[in-house]
Formats: sequence, C-alpha cells, structure tokens
Amino acid sequence: MLQIDRRIFTHFDFLLPILVLPIIGLSFYLINEANTILANKQMVYFTVGFLAFLFFFLIPIRKIEWLIPMFFWLTIFLLVSVDFFGISKLGARRWLEIPFVHFTIQPSEILKPAFVLMMAYLIKHNPPEDEGYDWKSFIKLSFYILLPFLLIAKEPDLGTAMVLLIVGYGILFVIGVNKKIWITIFIVLAVSGPFLYNSLHDYQKKRITDFISEKPSYHVRQSIIAIGSGGLNGKEKEEATQTHFKFLPIATSDFIFAYHVERFGFWGALGLIGIYALLILHLITLNFKFRKDYFGQVMTSGIALLIFVYMGVNISMTIGLAPVVGVPLPFFSYGGSSFITFMIFFGILENLLTFRFDRTYKSVKYNI
Repeated sequence: MLQIDRRIFTHFDFLLPILVLPIIGLSFYLINEANTILANKQMVYFTVGFLAFLFFFLIPIRKIEWLIPMFFWLTIFLLVSVDFFGISKLGARRWLEIPFVHFTIQPSEILKPAFVLMMAYLIKHNPPEDEGYDWKSFIKLSFYILLPFLLIAKEPDLGTAMVLLIVGYGILFVIGVNKKIWITIFIVLAVSGPFLYNSLHDYQKKRITDFISEKPSYHVRQSIIAIGSGGLNGKEKEEATQTHFKFLPIATSDFIFAYHVERFGFWGALGLIGIYALLILHLITLNFKFRKDYFGQVMTSGIALLIFVYMGVNISMTIGLAPVVGVPLPFFSYGGSSFITFMIFFGILENLLTFRFDRTYKSVKYNI
C-alpha cells in the first residue's frame, strides 16, 4: 500500500493545481468583494467541484471504459428530452427539472465531459493512418460531433454548440486528418457562409451586427470603460465605480474579466492571461507523456482547447473583439456548471496521469 501511495505522489501532476488554484482564489476574492451572498453560493460550488474531482480521480476509468458510449448516449437522451420536458429561461429551453427537489440540470454541461470522453474512446479504437483519417473515418467521427452540436444549437445555445464544434474538430486536427479533407471543408464553408448566416435566430444576427457595427452594445461599452479606467495598476475597491455602482452588467460572471482589470489594471490582466497561457501550454506538453496513447492525447487536447476557446471568447467579448455570448471564464466566472465541469475534466486527466503504473494501463507504453 505504501508503495502504491508513493507511486501516486510520483505520477500526480502537481503543476495543474499550482496553476489553477490562484485563478480560483482570485475569483473568490472578486466575487466576495462584489456580492457576499454569491460568494457563499460559490463556496458550495467549490465543494461540489472538489468532490467531483475526487470521484473522477479515484474511479478506474480505464477498467470501465466500456461505459463511455452509454454515458454519451445518456447525455444525448437528456438533450432530446429538453425539447419535450425542458424549462425555459430568458427565451431558451436548456434546463431539465429534477422531480421532487426542484433543482435544475443543464444537459449541455453534462455533455462536455461525455463528448470528449466519447471522442477519446472512438479515436483509441479507430486510430488514424499515417496520412491521417480518410473520408470514411472522418464522416463517422463527424457524426458524433455534429449530433450534439445540432441538438444544443436548437435550444438555442449557439455559443456552447460552437464551442463543442471547435473542440471536436480541433481534436481531429491534433490527432490527424488528411489535409485534402480540411481544404475541401474550408472551401465549402466559404461558399455556404451567407446561407449559414440566414439560418441564425434574430437575436444571434443582432449580436453579430452589434459586433461589426462601429457602436458597441451597452454591455460592451460599460466593459470597455471599466477596463480603461483600471489603468496600469487598477483601482481600490471604493473607486471601482463601474462595478460597485452596477454600471458593469453581470460583473461576477460573463464580464468578470472587466471587473478584474478595473481592480488590478493592465498588469493584473497580463498576470491572469499569463497563468491561463501557462496552463494551456502545460496541457499541450502532456501529450508527450501520452504520445503512444490516443485516449490520453484526446483528453489533454480537448481540455486545452476548451480552456483556450472559453478564455479567448470571454476576454474578446469584454473588449469588443467578439460578439457577446454567454461563455464563462474557466475557474473564474461565478457559477457552478462550468466550474464543476472543468473539475471533472481535471479529475479524469489526473486519473490518467497518476495511475499509469496500474496493470490495466500496461497495454500502452508510456515515457515514465
């Protein structure tokens, strides 16, 4: 038992919590400063997220790998159920209510780990050839990407749907697809762009027109004012008027980056982006440890892509470089769904890294 414990400490990736914990700590500091009630709720989310991390860290993922397709199709069933039994909020039907307890769940959040796990499962059992996937394999894998994309976009939740689309095809790009396929897809998208735009909902078209127009929306204007007023070094709590006088909308979730810059200035923004950059870079380098294991490569690439897309879109929309969509800043925005989802991802990743000494993993050669 002692030998196993030593191996766990040897293989556990301590750099991941070292990079993530400062983001979580700073997030809680800002949320507590803005609204103590939300901070108390966030502590509950932290607790649930930590328990989710422990659960997925300790379960023998490789030994129960056969359950992954069942997990994926269960989440697809929940997404379909939203159309019949879902609860509408703010004009979108995205939630299911749990009977008797009156709690709601958002199937699109549960789908994220199920989706990346399913991609890992499929690619492990059907690895690419030397020149990458051919059309047959690409179309088969595309089915598992496009099905959840269409179901989530129908809710409508185009932001989450686009994230999954980018992550899914980003994973295939990393793993390897014949370059002729990418060229063909690029040409088709370029030709069909106007038709895709016409298929959008009116509010989605408005977000795009607001983005490309010279005058940004009210939300973005207030966000830019908050960021600009922070200067190089930021402001004291009492002087952060954009946030504390409620000019900055959704300051603890969608626009928390603007609040952060108002408080800590340009150097604070640079520091936060730097931590995210180091986290993404570290995740990418983990592919070297999984270089002969497609399952591990897909998980690390998928998590890195998710963090990169979420961070890029969220920060870009706060400074007016992207349309405003409800995409949170990972580990930083207030809320439970995104935080718990990413804790599940990191629990799975640490499981794959830490228990490489287990005999179940010996079918794959690692650089340990």
